[in-house]
Amino acid sequence: MKNGSNPPAAAPKRFYETVGVAEMDGRWHVQLDGRGVKTPNRAPLALPTRALAEAIAAEWGAQTSIIDPRSMPLTKLANTTLDGVIGREEAVRAEITAYAGNDLLCYRAERPEALVQRQHERWNPLLIWVTDHFGARLHTTAGVMPVRQAEDCISRLGEAVAALDPYALAACHVITTLTGSAVLALAFLHGRLSAEEAWEAAHVDEDFQIEQWGEDAEARKRRDARSAEMQAAAQFHALSR
Repeated sequence: MKNGSNPPAAAPKRFYETVGVAEMDGRWHVQLDGRGVKTPNRAPLALPTRALAEAIAAEWGAQTSIIDPRSMPLTKLANTTLDGVIGREEAVRAEITAYAGNDLLCYRAERPEALVQRQHERWNPLLIWVTDHFGARLHTTAGVMPVRQAEDCISRLGEAVAALDPYALAACHVITTLTGSAVLALAFLHGRLSAEEAWEAAHVDEDFQIEQWGEDAEARKRRDARSAEMQAAAQFHALSR
């Protein structure tokens, strides 16, 4: 399989011959043997752009004798959007905005000086960008003591999240939870950072520790899996435009 491991024991067998897409009612539907695919909640797998539908269709087409959901990240994100975001936008926005109140970029190391300086160089320009772009000035703190952000600041970031359509909202939620930063997610969605830059910014501390002490193989495996999720979210966002 693509991920280099065995598929889940309960993975279903491939039951279709052909995969395609068809436009209906202004949406692009993924079809197997000419029949529309359904989400787990039985909604039509219908996407806003042909590019996204074709990319998802390609995941279905790449399955061999069995269907391994782990090799279908765009399908997973589409299902999440259709079943878990559309109709629940307010709740999803609230989850993302909550991260802004305790954003990764606001919590700084007290030492060593090299790490303090690296955080300053990588994170401060992004906090300035948030202030300039959204009028939201976030405060930082050293150590683990919590910092309370001004309500109007969080409100403005909430407005930025509220402006996202359901597909961008789904990508924003994934990136926010993976990085621990609503700022990084918004910076990516608004073109301030690439997905790679956002990922690197989220791992300033971890990369510094790796430089000092080396890296554990299991930790690298977990990080690679999360990085793949990040790239899928970025691709999903780009294809849904």
